Amino acid sequence: MTFPSSDQLARLQNFGRSIGSTAYVYRPTQVEQLAELFELAARQGFTVGMRGAGRSYGDASLNAGNVVLDLRRMNRVLEWNPETGVIRVEPGVTIQQLWQTTLEDGWWPAVVPGTMFPTLGGCLAMNIHGKNNYMAGPIGEHVLEFTALLPTGEPITCSPQAKADLFHALISGMGLLGVFTSITLQLKHIYSGNVWVQAWATPSLRRMMADFEPIKAESDYLVGWVDGTAGGSALGRGQIHRTLYLSPGEDAVPTQTLKADYQILPDTFFGLVPKSSLYQLMRPFMNNWGVALVNTGKYWSSRLLSHHTKYLQSLVAFNFLLDYVPNWEKAYGSGGLIQYQAFIPKATAADAFADILRLTQKRGLPNYLGVLKRHRPDKFLLSHAVDGYSLAMDFRVTHGNRPRLQNMADELTEMVLQAGGRFYFAKDSLISAAAAARFLGEDTLSRFRQFKAQCDPQNLLQTELYRRLLASQP
Repeated sequence: MTFPSSDQLARLQNFGRSIGSTAYVYRPTQVEQLAELFELAARQGFTVGMRGAGRSYGDASLNAGNVVLDLRRMNRVLEWNPETGVIRVEPGVTIQQLWQTTLEDGWWPAVVPGTMFPTLGGCLAMNIHGKNNYMAGPIGEHVLEFTALLPTGEPITCSPQAKADLFHALISGMGLLGVFTSITLQLKHIYSGNVWVQAWATPSLRRMMADFEPIKAESDYLVGWVDGTAGGSALGRGQIHRTLYLSPGEDAVPTQTLKADYQILPDTFFGLVPKSSLYQLMRPFMNNWGVALVNTGKYWSSRLLSHHTKYLQSLVAFNFLLDYVPNWEKAYGSGGLIQYQAFIPKATAADAFADILRLTQKRGLPNYLGVLKRHRPDKFLLSHAVDGYSLAMDFRVTHGNRPRLQNMADELTEMVLQAGGRFYFAKDSLISAAAAARFLGEDTLSRFRQFKAQCDPQNLLQTELYRRLLASQP
């Protein structure tokens, strides 16, 4: 193997197309190749970053001028037991491959993100959450065991019972301690490929949060769309979607709804417009006035036409709304988008989110897509979770507004930290090392440094996110 080879040089971007860098990209298929690449990189003075499907909104899978291991070719299903719902896979298997393998047998991933395209290795590295985090926790809580290769060449096997400290560090560890080589998951038994969805409009963010609390314990999924352009008494207005799995016998034709073909998203919008070109039709509205107009229409249509409606929807259509419009991120234009997601404890969330929305509007940089979710704490080392809420906000990036976005993000970050909040590294590209240290705390940082020294004594595993937030910590 020629290493590094100029033939492997490639320009990589984050999912939001707002950050990019060039690296030597290698696509291994076997564990032995991982060990060889680690050895070559260490010998020649290169660092190594991990990359799955590249769906992070930030710089978690970029490693400028160095080596990136793209793990998507390590995508074999190693074992599947349709009686118990336990599956063992390689790290390059995607959420899509996972549900397509298991759904017909009546099993669904207990936790999924808003898109089906991330790899499971990436999902564990960032410890992804879904619209049911308040109940199911992050994906790491459904991992029975994993094997990993440390950059020293040592293979390890971890579970919640064996090497539990490493288990809770590598899951959430952003690929900075080792690389997953196999993942064993427990899936959820289901009785239909459909779910019941209840939808209703809420006149403000405070009302939305008040509606969440009494129903969360009896909801399988709960999510709110938030209009970031509305102000005054309508600040944070939006729509709630509450979802329930079907009970045994409730679906008259489960053999049909559990088929993968039934779950395929349509290719056209309203049967007319090809979805492959829909992002181009969205572009003229991707400005403050256009988004305000679209959001106003969406809110009033939900209030007048679908207020307190109940309907059946396929699991894929409900869970993977971000996949409904292919390449939707391109609608934001050449500058792309950034996402800013804050996790704030329940006691302070309503006031903090209201202040955040007001500030974005005051700065003339309202978010174009806002999503509210409920959360609970977990045991993972670099956890973003709180007993409270998250608000994810998408902002369009242009050549002219990038400095203003960064300045506003600095203001928002201080507000979040003052409210006792936290951040999620899969989404972040804007916070500073000082801000990361404040919410993680010295104890967590000290434990991370100990694991880094133990698992990666040569500091071989690095990414741009690592160098931005963690490498400079004393």
